[in-house]
Amino acid sequence: MIGVGDKAPAFHMAASRGREVDSAALKGRPYLLYFYPKADTPGCTTQACGIQEALPQLGGLGLTVIGISPDPVSKIDKFADKFGLDFPLASDPDHVLADQYGTWVEKSMYGRTYFGMERSSFLVDGEGVVRAVWRKVKPAEHAALVAKAAAAL
Repeated sequence: MIGVGDKAPAFHMAASRGREVDSAALKGRPYLLYFYPKADTPGCTTQACGIQEALPQLGGLGLTVIGISPDPVSKIDKFADKFGLDFPLASDPDHVLADQYGTWVEKSMYGRTYFGMERSSFLVDGEGVVRAVWRKVKPAEHAALVAKAAAAL
């Protein structure tokens, strides 16, 4: 499980709107990886729209934002288009990166246990070191927490 002070794992993934996200391309720049369970669900929509609203402020701080879910790119594209999400939403269908960050976890609902994505975020500095971690993020509070931490980088 990745924590504050750890080196961020490298990644390369397909993302929304025909993009790709690659940690090597982000070298020297801070970025936020936020893991969310499922595109176009109420909590994920609240979280994504909050990030979209804060994007001018976060971009002004030099921060790149990348959302990550296990959804296929086709579903992520529909989500991004429906809500006008300009930042890349990456697909991690085999939860490779989620496993490295410890966000692919056992969950339970209605007495049934299953594995799924924990809503978590990781702020990584320009040197590739994790500087802040938020686990079990509350969607409505997420953008404000990220903006405050990013301003302190």
